[in-house]
Amino acid sequence: MAASYYFYMCWKVEYVILLIVCTFVNYFAALQIARHDEKRKKKWFLYLSLFTSLGMLFAFKYFNFFNENVHLLFTHFNIFYKAPAFRVLLPIGISFYTFQTLSYTIDVYCGTVPPEKHPGIFALYVSFFPQLVAGPIERPKNLIPQFYERHQFDYSNFTNGLKRIAWGYFKKLVVADRLAVFVEQVFTTP
Repeated sequence: MAASYYFYMCWKVEYVILLIVCTFVNYFAALQIARHDEKRKKKWFLYLSLFTSLGMLFAFKYFNFFNENVHLLFTHFNIFYKAPAFRVLLPIGISFYTFQTLSYTIDVYCGTVPPEKHPGIFALYVSFFPQLVAGPIERPKNLIPQFYERHQFDYSNFTNGLKRIAWGYFKKLVVADRLAVFVEQVFTTP
C-alpha cells in the first residue's frame, strides 16, 4: 500500500488527499450499506458514494470540457457567459480509483460481496498501482481475497523473474531500438 500511495504522490503530493477521501467515503458507505436493512438507507449511502466519487472525477477531469461547451452554446445564441476555468493538473489514476471504488460499493449494495472490514486491505484494493497500468477495473471478489493469501519467498522464482526482466530489457534495448531506425524511415515515408 505504501508503494501504491508513493506512486500516486509522485505526480503531485497534494492529490493523495483525493485518493484518501475517495477511499474513506467508499469504505464508510459500504460498511453502512451492509449495516442497514432498510433499502432507503442503503440507497442514501450508495448515493453518498456516487456523489463523492463521481463529483471528484467530474471536477478534475470533465469540468473544463463541460464549461467550454456551455460557453460555445451560449455564444451561439449571443448570450455572454464568462466560463471560469479550473486550471489544475489532472490527478494520476483518478478515473481508475473512482471506478474501482464505485465497483466495490455497488457490489456491496447489490449483495454480491461483503464489505471489507480491514481499512488497510480496502485502501490497498483502491490504490493498487500495478493494476492501474495494466487494467482492467478488478472486481472486489477477485482481488481482495488475494491480499489475504500468504506467500513464501522462493529463490528460484526470484531468479527466474530477474532473468525475464533482463531478457526483456535486452530485447528492448538491443533489438527494438536498433530496428526502430528502419521502422521510423518506413513510417515517415509511407
